[in-house]
Amino acid sequence: MSQQQRTLLIVDDSPEDRESTQRAFHEKAVAGKFAQEYRIILPDGSIRWVHDRCFGLRDETGEIYRFAGIAEDITDRKQVEEALRQSEERYRCLAELIPQLVWTANPEGALLDVNQRWLEFTGLTPEQSYTIGWKEIVHPEDVIIMAQRWSKAVEQGTSYQAEGRMRQADGVYRWHLHQAIGQKDKQGQIVKWFGSATDIEAQKQLEAERDRLFQLEQAARAEAERANRIKDEFLAVLSHELRSPLNPILGWTKLLQTRKFNETKTVEALATIERNAKLQTQLIDDLLDVAKILRGKLSIDATPVNLASVIKCAIDTVSTAAVAKSILLHSVLPNIGQISGDFNRLQQIVWNLLSNAIKFTPKGGRVEIRLKQVDDQVQIIVSDTGKGISPDFLPYIFESFRQEDVSITRKYGGLGLGLAIVRQLVEAHGGTIAADSPGEGFGATFTVQLPLLNVESEIKQIDELSQQALELTGIRVLTVDDDPDARELLTVLLTEYGAQVLTVSSAAEVLANLESFQPDVLVSDIGMPEVDGYSLIQQIRTLTPEKGGHILAIALTAYARVDDYQRAITSGYQRHVTKPLDPQELVQAVVALAHSKPSPSLK
Repeated sequence: MSQQQRTLLIVDDSPEDRESTQRAFHEKAVAGKFAQEYRIILPDGSIRWVHDRCFGLRDETGEIYRFAGIAEDITDRKQVEEALRQSEERYRCLAELIPQLVWTANPEGALLDVNQRWLEFTGLTPEQSYTIGWKEIVHPEDVIIMAQRWSKAVEQGTSYQAEGRMRQADGVYRWHLHQAIGQKDKQGQIVKWFGSATDIEAQKQLEAERDRLFQLEQAARAEAERANRIKDEFLAVLSHELRSPLNPILGWTKLLQTRKFNETKTVEALATIERNAKLQTQLIDDLLDVAKILRGKLSIDATPVNLASVIKCAIDTVSTAAVAKSILLHSVLPNIGQISGDFNRLQQIVWNLLSNAIKFTPKGGRVEIRLKQVDDQVQIIVSDTGKGISPDFLPYIFESFRQEDVSITRKYGGLGLGLAIVRQLVEAHGGTIAADSPGEGFGATFTVQLPLLNVESEIKQIDELSQQALELTGIRVLTVDDDPDARELLTVLLTEYGAQVLTVSSAAEVLANLESFQPDVLVSDIGMPEVDGYSLIQQIRTLTPEKGGHILAIALTAYARVDDYQRAITSGYQRHVTKPLDPQELVQAVVALAHSKPSPSLK
């Protein structure tokens, strides 16, 4: 049988089967290596796949005289292979289309296959992905937990799930949710893993932001609770501190009104009343200072200031308290240049620090204040041998309304405002303040640092200027206050200094007597019924000079804020004196106005 005599039934609409089979037969049959798969058409028109193998039969001369072969029907196998191919194609399409990184692995976890997204994300080639391993692209901090979860899934034969960061091609790690299920054989053993990695970076960022906001909310709530607790404690302390001075004031006042005491006891009682009234005034001043600070209205009138003079004035103020407790008050004040600051506010800083040191230092202790120059800065160092500050409270020492001991058994009074005010005043001067203490029972040190002026000057002793004689003889003063006790005090005080005084109880009475009495100075309360002090002075300023429209006026009031001062001056007063009344301050103000020329604004 010749090659030309071999007949093949090839599907007509698949000429590639016929051509490839004939070509293979011609090339391989003679050598006995022909083995080809192709389709045939059966008499009934059906198509079957066959696996054809043949070899040549040779005669004595070696010539092929016939071909012998076998065609095996492999249609079922080809159908199974086609179905498997289509299944794998569907899997491949699905794996490439979904947004996850898809992979397969052997039972030990070594990668067998990955999708294109996996390759693009990691920047690895297929060969690299099979050899490098997942541990090389997972964040080092997440490897352990992911490995533990994998081992548990393998051991229990369950699905695998874990969160971990994977390194992408640019080196940036992103969070992924890793999931996999195992393909098992008939014995239930996992022979292959099918897995995916889903990007959850946005979710993790939202979780982190949620946690951050939750922590901020918790911190804000804790701070609000702390603030409320501090406020409640402060109000309790405030009530106690304001009431305590009233006890000796009212007590001694009642006794002086109802009983007769000798001169010594009377002087002692009046000194007690004065001391407690000043204490209450200081508490109120502290509250007003804090209010100014909170509103940003704290004013600093800066001029060149000699700190040694400031400190000496503050020492004079607290020396009596130090002597009363047998405390040695030692100062070291070398010649240092000037600073730019407000003399009164700087004295308030030093006074608060010295008062605080004396307050917390036991009898027989020591308080030291030193001036020291450090480069272009000057330091005021106040140290004591007192009770010290606990390490837990030290970070809060300069906070408003904070006190280390707020119990009813506390040994030391005060509102806890002094050091907070000191810090604000120091910072308003461009300086800093720090507190240090080795601990309770070992004293404390406060260091104020302020910038020196860029001038070199010797400390000049400031001579006390002789005060102008406080004499009101010949001066006519018209006073108005709706409170009878205040009117009586003003009448007695100004009369004692020689003034001719007319005291009335309302704005209407002022206007009725102004032209006839012709006062040199008007001293007016502000908070009065019907017509207040602001309206009164505005009405007066509309009058002619002959009717008293240009009278010089002092606002005497318990409204002591900066805004109150500015309003009084704007309304038409020349001076603003605050209550509780300092007799000498009021007399000095009256003297100054009575001897001054009328303001240009009044002409």
